[in-house]
Amino acid sequence: MRLNHLLCALLCAVVLPAQAQTSDEWAGYDDVFERGASQANVWQWGWTGIYGASLAVNAYQSSEASDSDDRFDARVGVVKSALALGGMLMDSQPHQAALVEYERLKARGELSGVQALGLELAQAERERRGFGARVGSLIVNGIAGGVIAADGRERDGAVNFATGMLVNELQIWTQPNQASSAINRFQPARVSLGPVSLEGEYALMVSPQQIGATWRY
Repeated sequence: MRLNHLLCALLCAVVLPAQAQTSDEWAGYDDVFERGASQANVWQWGWTGIYGASLAVNAYQSSEASDSDDRFDARVGVVKSALALGGMLMDSQPHQAALVEYERLKARGELSGVQALGLELAQAERERRGFGARVGSLIVNGIAGGVIAADGRERDGAVNFATGMLVNELQIWTQPNQASSAINRFQPARVSLGPVSLEGEYALMVSPQQIGATWRY
């Protein structure tokens, strides 16, 4: 993690300030932060609605389903949906706060601050797609599948686990990633080290597994 921070700081200090502060560049940042916040809002309320509807359906099925196995599975579903809904309500995306900070920095013309903010947002997007985002789902779905399997229905337990993990993957990969996509594109830059100047293109490569930099000339 310290190496990642050092890399970001070095690139901000040496490469990023070499870019020209143009209206097109500001428009690009507008697109990244504004679209990111808009998509984050849609994602937040969309998945909150999905889990809320799932909770309501499972609550109804837990008492009204004609088959006892379906009622049992629905009770398990109530717990899973309630936990997922609580997670959505408690864990907000970072894009809205980033947009507020971006507008403050833009009003002051602090381009270097905006660039650093973009790196921080891309890092947050990367972390929200990493393994840590799957640990909670693995635990909840593993327990739910195990409870159903312990009821004598191993196949149903496996299906419940796999379905829950698939839904979690969809939730993870539908999150906004405007900052990561923008940073990963090559941009022109010039680096000066004493009497030597190098002109070329660079990209900060941000993925769920790593963050790094690529230079080409």
